[in-house]
Amino acid sequence: MIAALNNQSLRVLSILRIMTGLLFAAHGTQKILNFPAPPEWEVATFSMPWFAGMMELFGGALIVLGLFTRPVAFLLSGLMASAYFIAHAPQNFYPILNAGDAAILYCFIFLYFVFSGPGRWSLDAKMGRE
Repeated sequence: MIAALNNQSLRVLSILRIMTGLLFAAHGTQKILNFPAPPEWEVATFSMPWFAGMMELFGGALIVLGLFTRPVAFLLSGLMASAYFIAHAPQNFYPILNAGDAAILYCFIFLYFVFSGPGRWSLDAKMGRE
């Protein structure tokens, strides 16, 4: 039973990577493309939220594809750590009260991808980089 589960770990890692990238990219589409709805505040071009949105949109897409997974995940992990300490932590000490729990979770999932790689279903694996 354990061996059968272990045999699927790289496939499940790919599914985790794809779903994380899709959900993360949606934050970028909201900030940059106002889709599916505009954010609650205006995102001025070349502002810090705009740069974050660009990283979310394009970084999320690269994570979905599994292309340059490790370096992109490293950058996105840092982005989410910064987002937490800049935007969320000053509001309240507790992540559940400062709405920073998603930023923390993204930070550590991306950090995991830095060490685990993209999984079996990725362009990195297809190109022989994994």
